[in-house]
Amino acid sequence: MDIRISGHQVDTGEALNSHVEDRLQGIADKYFARAISAEVTFGKGPHDAGFKCDIVAHVMKGLVLKGHSDAYDARAAFDGAAAKIETQLRRYMRRLKDRHAGEAVAMAESNGYDNAGYTLFQESVEEDDVADAPLIIAETRVDIPEATVSDAVMMLDLRNTAALLFMNAGTGAHNMVYRRGDGTIGWVEPQRAAASSAPTSAPTSASPQ
Repeated sequence: MDIRISGHQVDTGEALNSHVEDRLQGIADKYFARAISAEVTFGKGPHDAGFKCDIVAHVMKGLVLKGHSDAYDARAAFDGAAAKIETQLRRYMRRLKDRHAGEAVAMAESNGYDNAGYTLFQESVEEDDVADAPLIIAETRVDIPEATVSDAVMMLDLRNTAALLFMNAGTGAHNMVYRRGDGTIGWVEPQRAAASSAPTSAPTSASPQ
């Protein structure tokens, strides 16, 4: 597996690099022997206290996992992020081996789908800036995957994102699944798609079954 390690204002030494490679290769050997690649990025923690680590792992065709962790040192931050990825793999192992779920996930890659990349522009320090002005976000263009609601929830969890827009394989309409503040998953279906079963006056939001 191709493993790339980088640090933003953080020096990654030989010992840390070796630990990262051994741990990720061990996870790959346990779950997916033909894992493709992984990118590990270290940075300063919140308010420059401690460290943070982000892992983006392409473990199989169409399957991208993301893990993040903050800790007092770089190694502990990595271990926390790696543990999250391993937990995700363990949780969905059976479903990923299921033929139907595997095809749905593979379809995401064939459509060129990946999470939209977001770039946070640095706030200007010019005097005429408005203090409460919203941050400007640059969003990359991506294709929208076709999936069942349950497979969309799986993708949302594996990719560790807040929301996922997808084309409902059953209705052909664009739906969205997202994480609520209480930790549950919300499902938004347009009125036109829901009208065939029950008329509504506004988009519906429900937890997927």
